[in-house]
Amino acid sequence: MPMKIDVELNMEVEVEAPVSESLSKPWDPASWRKLQAHQQPKYPPSAEVESVEQQLAGYPPLVFAEEARELRRQLAEVAQGKAFLLQGGDCAESFTDFNANRIRDTFKVLLQMAVVLTFAGNLPVVKVARMAGQYAKPRSADMETVGGIELPSYRGDIINGIDFTADARAPDPKRMLTAYNQSAATLNLLRAFAQGGLADLHQVHAWNLSFLENNPQRDRYAQLAERLQDALEFMAVCGVNSSNTPAIRETTLYTSHEALLLNYEQALTRTDSLTGKWYDCSAHMLWIGERTRQLDAAHIEFLSGVWNPIGVKVGPGMATDELIRLIDSLNPNNEPGRLTLITRMGADVLGDKLPALVRAVEREGRSVVWSTDPMHGNTEKASSGFKTRNFDNILREIRDFFAVHRAEGTHPGGIHLEMTGQHVTECTGGAWKISDADLASCYRTQCDPRLNADQVLELAFCISEMLRDGRNGSS
Repeated sequence: MPMKIDVELNMEVEVEAPVSESLSKPWDPASWRKLQAHQQPKYPPSAEVESVEQQLAGYPPLVFAEEARELRRQLAEVAQGKAFLLQGGDCAESFTDFNANRIRDTFKVLLQMAVVLTFAGNLPVVKVARMAGQYAKPRSADMETVGGIELPSYRGDIINGIDFTADARAPDPKRMLTAYNQSAATLNLLRAFAQGGLADLHQVHAWNLSFLENNPQRDRYAQLAERLQDALEFMAVCGVNSSNTPAIRETTLYTSHEALLLNYEQALTRTDSLTGKWYDCSAHMLWIGERTRQLDAAHIEFLSGVWNPIGVKVGPGMATDELIRLIDSLNPNNEPGRLTLITRMGADVLGDKLPALVRAVEREGRSVVWSTDPMHGNTEKASSGFKTRNFDNILREIRDFFAVHRAEGTHPGGIHLEMTGQHVTECTGGAWKISDADLASCYRTQCDPRLNADQVLELAFCISEMLRDGRNGSS
């Protein structure tokens, strides 16, 4: 199982860099340094950055090559319409909020969503968390001005601090070491949760029943929960239970983050002793954001050479020819499971923009996973002054995503959410009707607004209806 630490002998650090078989030119983990690197911190000139990179390069890998290969195999199933991808977690993990309860709560809500989606869609759900490394964030401006004072923008805890002071906002390379240590601890706990009983299907279903108990829309979702309860009881009568069937009490959870801070990513890149290929061992899956996907720049260069499954965000400005060139840069061998396209367009435009992109990819015969990020294109400023997202717009973009793929005969492969297991008030709407006035009561995000536990479970039940409709052949 990928979450067990049983493949340590499959990963060793080697001195010489092989040439990636998927490339026509030599590649090594430092080749990105010859190109323009966007959204990088301006570290003060000193030997400290190099010293931190050398320390990280000597540390053990956070994940292993065989785990990443297994995720690629599972994502190949998603690309072929035989599975569904659920990817979610914090917009930006926080050093100060790092604790076991937060990790547990996000793990729990991901499992709750996965159980609902698996049962409704009759498909395996590949679970990928935005955890154990999601510490860097791209920003729209290098500087931020408050009260006439200008300081560097907050770029995530791996780079600088969120407090608006000169000391906090100064980029500090030693923060990469803290990010590594907290990622390692998070992974250890996630592995324990995945294999230690917290993932038991009966326990997860009990959590979902608790969610439904007082939900204003309980009647809408109760039928699915009752059918799942009947299935679990039927398996128990047949002698299939947690004590004799590991699949009921254990699960597999992978980790992912945006590969933004290239100093950190390079330092954690290793060669696999079994295959000789390079893997970025900071996470199982990495993705490139809208602001760093330039074809001639550093981030594409770096991720083109690692063999992890990778993703790339696709916004409304993406042209069809640009998308095909991007796919060919990152997946030149057209291998299923290698590349996930994560659309983030906004509820008002996805229905108009996505069909042409889907048709181009199909016409050119490219194998990709199509996933939707319904969060980033729907960010707005509330009347109360808080940055927020509305639940109805998020759901509308997801519905349009499914509708486009059903119309084109392609597979709506997954969903990518900024979410938390905490009961925050950062996104408006949902069954509990969070209003603009409610946002101030528990607004805790480090950067972007997240769906809370109740909203994200409500969303899972809504998506389950779309998966069920697709399974039944309706639009």
